[in-house]
Amino acid sequence: MSDQTIRFEDGASYEQMMGRWSLLVGERFLDWINAPKQSSWLDVGCGNGAFTELIVQRCAPSAVQAIDPSEAQLAYARQRLQAGAPVTWSKGDALHAPVPDASCDVAVMALVLFFVPDAPAGVAEMCRAVRPGGIVAAYHWDMLNKGFPLSAIGAEMLKIGLTPSMPPSVEASTIEASQALWQQAGLHDVRTTQITVERGFSSFDEYWNSAAGSNMIRSMIDDLPAEQRAALRDNVRRRLGAGDGPFTVSARANAVVGIK
Repeated sequence: MSDQTIRFEDGASYEQMMGRWSLLVGERFLDWINAPKQSSWLDVGCGNGAFTELIVQRCAPSAVQAIDPSEAQLAYARQRLQAGAPVTWSKGDALHAPVPDASCDVAVMALVLFFVPDAPAGVAEMCRAVRPGGIVAAYHWDMLNKGFPLSAIGAEMLKIGLTPSMPPSVEASTIEASQALWQQAGLHDVRTTQITVERGFSSFDEYWNSAAGSNMIRSMIDDLPAEQRAALRDNVRRRLGAGDGPFTVSARANAVVGIK
């Protein structure tokens, strides 16, 4: 059954688990949507600020309104950028962005849409915040087609009867569903793409430990008896073909963009 209350509260742990993955996808995503320089941005679900920082570095925004429901994540995010960066960090969620109507040029969700309990309402809220002619875009892991970076762990969990918790709107993560959501929101020139990335790990331990911040799987693993937990770890290692040294893991995200 879907978990309606998945939360991320530890910015440092999230950085190890997902922040680095987000940057790998985010670079290519930002190039793909190709927003004009000096645009004003709304970053919905900014988390620990990894993607927000990328917007500042690559897109020369005039301003970025970055919102997240977690005070702890925002506290971490505020430490990322130097004083004077054009970013305002605010508490808010995907269904209630604290910005006026038609107040920004670009609204984005990076690895957020599938966590929004009402995905169509989340898209509508981005549309509300964007001026006519503005850009509404998102990317999210291809969760249902093994695109998630930790999918190898999830697959081995299923073999022993453990079903990882899934985001409440996981169905929205498919490329077909994303396109439909954008079109149903009244956006035009809707485009989609898939972005496959690889992340290098110095060892299997680094990969395994990177899952420590995953609310979807870690508590279930920690509850296993030690012997069963060790067996699960070994099975994941074999699935990935990881030896004693460095190795790479691939992941795939679906991206969507449209114009209001």
